[in-house]
Amino acid sequence: MGTTRTNGSLYTSIENRIATVEFGHPASNSFVAELLARLADELKELSKKEEVSLIVLKSEGDRAFCAGASFDELVAVSNLEEGKAFFSGFANVINAMRTCKKLIVGRVQGKAVGGGVGLIAACDYAFAVEDAAIRLSELTIGIGPFVIAPAVERKIGNAGLAELSLAPTEWKNAYWGKEKGLFAKVFENSKAMDEELHLFTTKLASYNPQALMDMKSILWEGTGHWDSLLSDRAELSGKLVLSDFTKQALDKFKK
Repeated sequence: MGTTRTNGSLYTSIENRIATVEFGHPASNSFVAELLARLADELKELSKKEEVSLIVLKSEGDRAFCAGASFDELVAVSNLEEGKAFFSGFANVINAMRTCKKLIVGRVQGKAVGGGVGLIAACDYAFAVEDAAIRLSELTIGIGPFVIAPAVERKIGNAGLAELSLAPTEWKNAYWGKEKGLFAKVFENSKAMDEELHLFTTKLASYNPQALMDMKSILWEGTGHWDSLLSDRAELSGKLVLSDFTKQALDKFKK
């Protein structure tokens, strides 16, 4: 059963050096700005905790993993400042995942769209079920997946990013994601995934904490400029969302 809170929910538990962070929202686990800010702050706090060796990132329920950013907040954007702030939400979370000293393992139990795909790509390792199809639908409303593109491209390459983003109405299945490198493993169902996830994270958390942190740093080499890069991408997206094309496209979705 998922949360009914309109501002979403975020819960963290720590056991055996593993921090499990679970987010949720009644609209297919999408993210309002407040929830994105809370997630970014939580990852920064966990990065400092000596009793944590790694983080598992998951969402509530047994259906969608994440439907991206809040549609209601997107259509409410009325100026460039609001637009940049809206798109900075996922930029801040991705940068928090990037700079977090702990390895982040994603648990993907269902479909992911837009920013949800960016979250998966920013994980250091990800498990998924067969139903975990993905889609980047941004071009259909006149914008692009600009903020999350660096994270997605880092995982699946420029060709994979093009295949996803330039076919915005097509779902790619979980095995496509595994072939491209987005998912490390794909399972028939959540039960099988969770059994393997438990074994994997328990073993990983038993390793030298400093070695894990050093590995995290190496995995993200060459991304030190992302603070400014993702901020610039958020501004670009903020401009496009104010365009006549996007406003008309959003009006159609509202109807």
